[in-house]
Amino acid sequence: MSMRGFVWLPRDHAFNMNSSKLLRVTAYEAENPTEVSLREAFSIFQPQLKPPFPLSIPSPSEYLQLNRAIAFGILTEPHFAKTHLTHLHAIVIDGYKFFTTTLLKLCNDSYPKLLETPRIQILWLTSNLVQVAAIHVDSLIVSLLRQIIGGDFSESNLWLCAELVKILSDNWDWILDEPLVLTSALFVYLRLLADHYRLSGGVKLDSLKRMEIDFCIKALRECFSLCLQIGRDLVRLLQDLVHIPEFRDVWKDLLFDPRKFQVLGFTDILELYRRRTPTHYFLLRITPEMEAHLRFLLTYVKWGSQKRYQAWFAKKHLCWPGSETVITDIIRFICCSHHPPNEIIQSNVISRWAVIGWLLKCCRRNYFEANAKLALFYDWLFFDEKMDNIMNIEPAMLLMVNSVPKYVDITHTLLEFLFLLVDNYDVSKKEAIVRGVSAALNLLVRKGVVDSLEPLTSCSLLSLLLRERLITFLPRSDLGVVTTSSDMCSQRMVTNGKVAPVSKE
Repeated sequence: MSMRGFVWLPRDHAFNMNSSKLLRVTAYEAENPTEVSLREAFSIFQPQLKPPFPLSIPSPSEYLQLNRAIAFGILTEPHFAKTHLTHLHAIVIDGYKFFTTTLLKLCNDSYPKLLETPRIQILWLTSNLVQVAAIHVDSLIVSLLRQIIGGDFSESNLWLCAELVKILSDNWDWILDEPLVLTSALFVYLRLLADHYRLSGGVKLDSLKRMEIDFCIKALRECFSLCLQIGRDLVRLLQDLVHIPEFRDVWKDLLFDPRKFQVLGFTDILELYRRRTPTHYFLLRITPEMEAHLRFLLTYVKWGSQKRYQAWFAKKHLCWPGSETVITDIIRFICCSHHPPNEIIQSNVISRWAVIGWLLKCCRRNYFEANAKLALFYDWLFFDEKMDNIMNIEPAMLLMVNSVPKYVDITHTLLEFLFLLVDNYDVSKKEAIVRGVSAALNLLVRKGVVDSLEPLTSCSLLSLLLRERLITFLPRSDLGVVTTSSDMCSQRMVTNGKVAPVSKE
């Protein structure tokens, strides 16, 4: 799959294309310091980059500059790339650490701005660095995986998907020694497949889907003990793929014959449900740029200004066809990876629950809305105070409580969805799910996230059936406190030690 002929030129900017061989740079934009350092090194050492190479041993500072020069040469001169790479192999004394770190910084900071040729070359370089087991090449691959944009079905994005899965598949022996790369790639491609498989396209797209399926199935069948490290979100991802024949078989084995995975001690899917997914996996489906924008939104934007910044974020990340799918990933990131300190929680900065409420409203199709709600409640289902983090379940609780009375429809639909999950998510594990939801609710009250559940159980605007169902999840010692006669809908809630008006938007 080639990107030749594909042009990235945003419509609303003028570009000074002659000033940069690496990055798209606007006429009014300062030069990128990483590119400047690479270009200057290349300018100084260019005479030494062609055979015959100098036989003298470079000084430590010269060695670093030579690495920068070679990197710039490979990225901008593909016709000399093999020569430059041979030169690199000849001089390397640090296991390629500095060279790979240089590429990693460029990828983390500037991948979206890379021109077509440098993008192609950085993937070519990555493949070659894997073959020599370069230091930090694992981090480089994970960084590139993060550059795959969810819901973006453009040629350039699908090309990146294909190139990375090809590198991983072609270097299977290496990946077996890099469990973080294997599980990260599995997490990413399981998530991507849910979107890609629904697409109809030509030979290239079919080939990509085949490569993604083959890689994921091989990882699950041959390395399931490593796959368990992903935790319960592995189940969430797999359930979206049960319509694919190869994954249907995996799903059946997971439910009815877990011993087929040949993992000592793994005999029940409940053991996977009980494993909390480590936070770094949720970063994988959020690009570095999106992560920076979300953290800015949740760290600096004050109540009253949020609509302007939400519109800015939506224009940047949620406006292309297919972008609705990434809302699920954003919600998982906010719940599980962005845990603000108490100073932020008790300040006038917009709360996580409010941003999630806005994101739910951005869902236009039922399928994506259901997945977004599942992302919000997923840690509730098998919550264990000893294993799980209260910050993962806090946003859903505060969203339900603070939506009363002005947005009581949100509270109603969320409670309804939660009880639907309890009854239907995994019928064979309903007892465990009831325990998990009860544990979540009780801890939220006990730790003071909310003073009590009375604003919900006593709100006449909510369905009596929902209120009565909610009461069944409370411990008997609390039942005397909860009443259904008084109406708490118009009262203000105290959350996290701070009075929060329910009417905030």
